[in-house]
Amino acid sequence: MKKYIAFLRGINVGNIRIKMPDLQNAFHSMGFENAETFLQTGNVVFESEKSISEIKVTLEKGLSETFHYQAFVLLYEFTALADIIKKYPFEKDENNHAYVIFVEGEVILKELMAIADGIEEEIAEGNTVLYWKVPKGESLTTPFAKITAKAKYKSTTTVRNINTLGKMLE
Repeated sequence: MKKYIAFLRGINVGNIRIKMPDLQNAFHSMGFENAETFLQTGNVVFESEKSISEIKVTLEKGLSETFHYQAFVLLYEFTALADIIKKYPFEKDENNHAYVIFVEGEVILKELMAIADGIEEEIAEGNTVLYWKVPKGESLTTPFAKITAKAKYKSTTTVRNINTLGKMLE
């Protein structure tokens, strides 16, 4: 049995409201074990014997049917999370958010990094992620925030605060 983490894109913002106990129950009903949710933003740690590609298909179909929305899920082996956090390259401070942008697919990662190179924001490439340091209060308004919010990236990216990710390891 392998331990995974699922990041659900776009829940509990706008019109897509899902209670965490309901989300946990949905994971269990799809055959995933020891599902545990973190915060209200669609972070789920669980166990499965299936491969990531099999899990993705099952989750996106099952969540879409259960909660009546177009589900987008980014999946990682849980063991990768500590390394992702450890490699955050920017100094953390009280005036900025430390974010990890999870990106599905090398093509999208490279595309976003090429865009980031032309923007004066603190963005760095990691292994399947982008690291982003953004002033508090500007997470939705910077040029890069507006780019990543485009419909084109809806199914392939999701942003998480590094502090949240750290709590998931505890």
